Amino acid sequence: MFLKKTVLTVFLIVFTSVSALWAGDSAVFVDLGFSPDGRTFMFGQYGVRSSSLHPWAEIYVVDVASNSFVPGGRASLTQPAAIRAGQDGRGVFLQLVAANSSLINRYNINNQNQGLPLYISRDENPPIRGETITFRDFLSGKSYTAQLIPTIMGSGLNVRSQFYIDLSVTTNGQVRPYRVGNSNVTRNGIAQYNIKRVIINESGNAVIFVIEMKRAVSDGFDIRYMVETVRL
Repeated sequence: MFLKKTVLTVFLIVFTSVSALWAGDSAVFVDLGFSPDGRTFMFGQYGVRSSSLHPWAEIYVVDVASNSFVPGGRASLTQPAAIRAGQDGRGVFLQLVAANSSLINRYNINNQNQGLPLYISRDENPPIRGETITFRDFLSGKSYTAQLIPTIMGSGLNVRSQFYIDLSVTTNGQVRPYRVGNSNVTRNGIAQYNIKRVIINESGNAVIFVIEMKRAVSDGFDIRYMVETVRL
């Protein structure tokens, strides 16, 4: 019993120290796969709230062409008790996925049909006022340039923001422009956006931008994820 309490105490000290360094909690992004035709995409995220140590999880199903959630395409779960030593939010995440098998089946999501990575960011401190990235699909020969354009209003806990992505896709010298995202959507509390990952489906006609968001909290920032999608 003494050993168990000691391990738990050490775990809480370490967790608290890490949280203090970050001063917020950081989500884990999970690619849950496409439907076979690439028309829908499912993702999730999970983590542990730094203030309470309660694990939480969220899942989403997105219509790629409309860049919007499908009807009933969002679900979340927060465990009412704090995690124990050695645990994280994965258990709650798996519980949430299992409880929503009907959602997965309804939109024909194949968890083995995960996205192919075209771009992965290694930059932990991207420009606050936006970034431009370039990447290439060597299988199809397409090249991409994406510029994230944010609008940041206010500061601290009162910060509000909007953003969109200007995307150009070059195929055999022909350039096609796309506007990805809705610049009219204002998000309260989001201070910064970062293109963390870009993935495509196997056919290459569905492009997913995984966006890392820094959300202002009283003692720093939480990290959360969202996606913006476009059908080519």
